[in-house]
Amino acid sequence: MKSLLFAFAAAAAFGGCALAQPSPGPQPAPLPPQIAPPRDVAYPGMLTVAVDATDLDQRIFRVHETIPVTGPGPMTLLYPEWVPGGHTPRNPLYGVGGLTIRAGGQVTPWTRDPVEVFAFHVTPPAGAASLDVDFEFLTPTAMDQGRVMMTPEMLSAEWIDLALYPAGYFMRRIPVTASIRLPEGWGYGTALETANAEGGVLHFKPVPLDVLFDSPMAAGRYFKQIDLDTSGKSPVRLDVVADRPELLEAKPDQIEKHRELVRQADKLYGSRHYNHYDFLFSLSDRLGGIGLEHHRSSEDGTRPDYFTDWAKNAPARNLLPHEYTHSWNGKFRRPFDLWTPNLNVPMQDSLLWVYEGQTQYWGYVLGARSGLVTKQETLDALAMTAATYSTGRPGRSWRSVEDTTNDPIIANRRAQAWTSWQRSEDYYSEGQLVWLDADTLIRERTGGKKSLDVFARGFFGIEDGNFSEVTFTFDDVVAGLNAVMPYDWAKFLDERINQVAPKFPLDGLTRGGYRLAYTDTPSDYWKQNEANRKMVDLTYSIGLALNREATITSVLWDSPAFKAGLTVGGKVIAVNGVAYDGDLLKEAITAAKTGPAISLIVRDGDHFRVVTLDDHGGLRYPRLERLEGTPDRLSEIYTPK
Repeated sequence: MKSLLFAFAAAAAFGGCALAQPSPGPQPAPLPPQIAPPRDVAYPGMLTVAVDATDLDQRIFRVHETIPVTGPGPMTLLYPEWVPGGHTPRNPLYGVGGLTIRAGGQVTPWTRDPVEVFAFHVTPPAGAASLDVDFEFLTPTAMDQGRVMMTPEMLSAEWIDLALYPAGYFMRRIPVTASIRLPEGWGYGTALETANAEGGVLHFKPVPLDVLFDSPMAAGRYFKQIDLDTSGKSPVRLDVVADRPELLEAKPDQIEKHRELVRQADKLYGSRHYNHYDFLFSLSDRLGGIGLEHHRSSEDGTRPDYFTDWAKNAPARNLLPHEYTHSWNGKFRRPFDLWTPNLNVPMQDSLLWVYEGQTQYWGYVLGARSGLVTKQETLDALAMTAATYSTGRPGRSWRSVEDTTNDPIIANRRAQAWTSWQRSEDYYSEGQLVWLDADTLIRERTGGKKSLDVFARGFFGIEDGNFSEVTFTFDDVVAGLNAVMPYDWAKFLDERINQVAPKFPLDGLTRGGYRLAYTDTPSDYWKQNEANRKMVDLTYSIGLALNREATITSVLWDSPAFKAGLTVGGKVIAVNGVAYDGDLLKEAITAAKTGPAISLIVRDGDHFRVVTLDDHGGLRYPRLERLEGTPDRLSEIYTPK
């Protein structure tokens, strides 16, 4: 026995020696030197950025920069990687072309960092005072390439796409002057302040680089600026560009609702963290739609008939309240791990359920309080959200809300085959339900004396007139809630955000005086949403949605459609032997309540098959029903202040 143990020990010792020796296989390549981390010191010089935005036919921005040289030796220039508000390293580096760097009129070679591919290394010649950088930013020429940023009628100029900057410094310590040449006669809106306009070129006042990157521009042939602030405290403007001039015509009562949005936000937060604010509002089906927050502005792109077909566009009117709220929540009060000294330091998204979730909550509240949407439309929208998380997200059984804060990095907002099971950035709307839960709980336990409004003012409304950023942590959120009403808020949030729970507790609805129900008739809000998205949504009926070409765009996990083997991308050709029509499919679902199963002919690529949907539940659309005899706290929440 002893000899056997000795043999094992010897073998182990021999193996250990063998493992310590280099193997005959490949060895890892050494990593390049680390790029200089940003330091909180002043950059010795002023950057200049000059953009020509007149090539509308080929949709090209042409950029010229001057970057002062900081001293002898190599420099590293960075192209912004992380997109604030996008929560992901998705800035379109692939759009950069023709990059050329000169010093003293001579071309100076550059090399791209082999690991940090957004970084460019260059060694200025001795005695060079500055680098001249030229490149084109080649925007998408078709929608399948990305968001269209230029059309013959308008453009979206995002400085984050249009400049390289020196590594080694906080962005706020790098001063920059910017200019842009627009097509003749175009109007524009931006949070930047214009210094002068000479020779068709707009020159802006110097700002720190972080402010430039946070101050995009909307410009167009058909442009209208509408003043929204009536208090005189600081200008708030709606800068509208449209595909056609008649789309700019807003009725006085429509404008008044947008002005009321500003007034209701003032009453909610009690402060402003901007000296002026611009909604950069594009009404177009040619320019790519967008909703992106900035501190003193927001990029808001929606339907061209926003004003001219007002009665049919309630779902589009949540955009401005949401993005405006971000000036307080996300831009001024910012999660500690989302603030970074420059846009090439990785961000962390762990608190997006506050940043986006509470913004989603206040967006709907301010939409209702301002009259941009009616109370009933808001309730109908809330019913859709509640249905999603009580029925339409079986992925809750394996994945927490907190984990979905990683989705912008994991999925980069690409389409998914099984969203209901995979989940996708649910911190937005599930976060909205969490904050409704918190609001109604505070109202219930304080007898209506306090509410989440008190938290909003105390947390986001601090330091009126501070145009910088103040960061926060999870503990800060808990402390802010406890300042409103003592409670075990850490446990409350942990259970709803960090823990995996198959079913979402709809306590906020119940305390609010309502319950989720289903009827066979869609609400007007549901109809508008279907029409705006050009779809037929049967998620809660048979478990699928289709676009206007009858292509399946979503399938609810474990639904009748799922069990029948249907997938995203399939095309419904016929219903019960008759050529597909959306209304025909709805009629078949209704008939199946008391009749035979539904038969579909589905095309998937080159394959055709007959699919039987053995479901007899009929049409099901979510609504909120009033719980008689209970306080109507939802009406209190949505009532103007």
